[in-house]
Amino acid sequence: MRVSVLHPLAGEGPGRLSVEDRPVPQPGPGEVLVRIKSVGVCGSDTHYYQEGRIGPYVVNEPLVLGHEPSGEIAAVGPGVTGRSVGQRVSLEPGIPDPLSPQTLAGCYNLDPNVRFFATPPVDGVFAEYAVHPAAFCHPVPDSVSDDAAALLEPLSVAIAARKAAGIVLGDKVLVAGAGPIGLLAAKVAQLAGADVTLTDARAERLAAAGRYGATRTFTAADAPEVTPEFDVFIDATGAERAVLAGLARLAPRGRCVLVGMGSDTVAVPVPLIQGRELVITGTFRYANTWPTAIALAASGAVDLDGLVTSVHGLDDVEAALTAGSAPGALKAVVRP
Repeated sequence: MRVSVLHPLAGEGPGRLSVEDRPVPQPGPGEVLVRIKSVGVCGSDTHYYQEGRIGPYVVNEPLVLGHEPSGEIAAVGPGVTGRSVGQRVSLEPGIPDPLSPQTLAGCYNLDPNVRFFATPPVDGVFAEYAVHPAAFCHPVPDSVSDDAAALLEPLSVAIAARKAAGIVLGDKVLVAGAGPIGLLAAKVAQLAGADVTLTDARAERLAAAGRYGATRTFTAADAPEVTPEFDVFIDATGAERAVLAGLARLAPRGRCVLVGMGSDTVAVPVPLIQGRELVITGTFRYANTWPTAIALAASGAVDLDGLVTSVHGLDDVEAALTAGSAPGALKAVVRP
C-alpha cells in the first residue's frame, strides 16, 4: 500500500513528506482491515508538519499523519462480530487500555496510555489501508458520505464541548474561533437550544457562521461593549487574548470550556473568576460521542460536507497541510 510519511527536520522548518510503499497490515483478533476512503486534515497535522511538535508530543522519527478517517472494511480478524467486509465505517482514532481506571469509568479518552492515530510515535492514516479495533470502527449509513464520515471526529470534539459546558435550552453561548471546530461547536450548541454568538479575529472566517447556528457574529475590530451576558463561553482558538476576552463576557456563574490548543499558559483573571463564580474546564478529545455524531450527520442536522473546501490525494499531502491558510478555507480532506 502507499503511505504518506513525514520526516522531521528539527530546527530546519517544515518536515519533508514522501510517499512510500509499505506492506498491507493484517488484522489480528478483534481487529478489522479498513480501506481508507477519506481523512480530514486537522490543525494538529499542520503543527506536526510545520513545527515538529505539539506540547509534549515531538516528531523524532518518521511519522504518518492523519487521524480523522473513514473507510470500508476490507477484511476482519478472528473473533470479530457485528462487522463485515464491505461495511462503511468511521474510525474513532484512539485505542485505550480496556482495563485502565479511566476506561472502566467511561472516560477512556483520559487513559494516559491511549494510543492515538498520528500522535508520536503512533502512525496515522494518510495511507491506503489501516488496521483498527472493530469496536472503534463505527458503521455509518449511506446517507453519510465518506468525507462526512471522516469529519465525525471533529463533530465529536464539538459534542464533547457541549457536554462539558452543560448547555441547555435558552443558554446564551459565545464561541471564539470560526474554524471547523468552532463552527461545529456553534451548531451543536444551537441544536441544544442555545442562542449562539460566534467571534473570530478575521471577518472572512465568519462567512459560514449562519449556516452553523450562529445568530450573531463579531470580530475584535467591531466587538460590542464588554458586558457579562453569556452563560457559556467555548474557546476554539487556544489564543490567550481570545480566552481572556471571552471570560470577561461571562455572566455570574458562567461556564468556560477550553477546546483550542495554543498558549501553554494563560494569565487567569482571578478576581473576575472569584467575583462571578466562573467555572473553567477543558476537554481532551471525546468519549462515547460517535453514536450521537452519526445520528446528527445522518439526519442532516449537521452539514459536515459543507466544511470541505479542498480535496487532495496522497501525492498532494503537503498542499492539504497548508490549505488552511487560503482565504475561505475550512477543511481539507485527503482521499488515499
